[in-house]
Amino acid sequence: MKQEGSPGSPLPPEAQAYYAAEIELDRLSLGTGQLEFVRSQEILSRYLPAPPAVIFDVGGGPGRYAYWLAGQGHTVHLIDGASVHIEQARQAATREPVPPLASLCVGDARQLDVADVSADAVLLMGPLYHLTERPDRVAALREARRILKPDGLVFACAISRFTSALDGLVSGYLDDPEFVLIVQRDLVDGQHRNPKNHPAYFTTTFFHHPAELQQEMEEAGLRHEATLPVEGPAWLLGNFADQWSDLTRRDRLLTTIRWLESEPSLLGVSAHLLAIGRKGR
Repeated sequence: MKQEGSPGSPLPPEAQAYYAAEIELDRLSLGTGQLEFVRSQEILSRYLPAPPAVIFDVGGGPGRYAYWLAGQGHTVHLIDGASVHIEQARQAATREPVPPLASLCVGDARQLDVADVSADAVLLMGPLYHLTERPDRVAALREARRILKPDGLVFACAISRFTSALDGLVSGYLDDPEFVLIVQRDLVDGQHRNPKNHPAYFTTTFFHHPAELQQEMEEAGLRHEATLPVEGPAWLLGNFADQWSDLTRRDRLLTTIRWLESEPSLLGVSAHLLAIGRKGR
C-alpha cells in the first residue's frame, strides 16, 4: 500500500482533489490570508540576503511568494506537488506583467532534482504540513539543507497544533460533532483528517506543536534560528475585516503582533508558524 506522501505522490489523493478546486489561487488575497501574506513577507525580508540570491520556493503553490521575490531581483525556482498550482503560476504570467521565474516544475520536497549547494535560500511554505509522517518532514528539511550553500537559510512553515480548536470557537464549527472529532484528534497527535471532505475543514495535514519544528530542523542538521508566529492572535479577531481595511488600525495590528512574537507562551495561538534554519559552513 502506498503511504501518504510516498515518493511519486507528494500529496495524498484527497489533498490533490482539495487543491484541484483552485482553493489556493486567491487565498492570500482574501480575509486573514492577507495578514498571513504580509507577515510572511515581513519575516522573510528580515532574514533573506540582499538580491540577487538564488531561491527555491518548494511547495510554493500558485507562486505568490515566488513572483514577489522575483520582483525584488532574486532568481526564483518554483516547485510544487500539485500540477494545478504550477499551471496557475504559468497562467499568472500571461494575465499580468510579472517578473519571470527561473523555472517552474512539479516536484517532491523530499527528492528535489536540484544540484547540491546551489541555493541561497529554500522556502518550504507548505510541504511540512502535507508530509504527515515525521521521517518525511525531516527528509524534506534534509533535502533543503543538501541544496543550500553554506550559511544558507530554510524557511519552513507549519500549521499550529491548536488551529482547528481555535478556529472552531470563532467560526462555530464546534457545533458540528464531526468537527469536534477532528479537533480531538488534532490535539492528541496533530494528525488532521477530514473523512467526509467537508470543504471548510481543510484536508489531510499534520499540525505541529511549536517545539516540534525546532526538533525536526535540528534532526535534519540545520541550526534553528527562530520560530515565529505568522498571524499571532490577530486571525481570531471577529472584526478583522474592519481592522485590516483601516490603514491606521492595520498598522497597529501588525505592530502588536511584533510586540508579542517573541513570547513563547503565545506561539501556538498563531494559525501558522514560520521557522528559520541555517546550514552551517
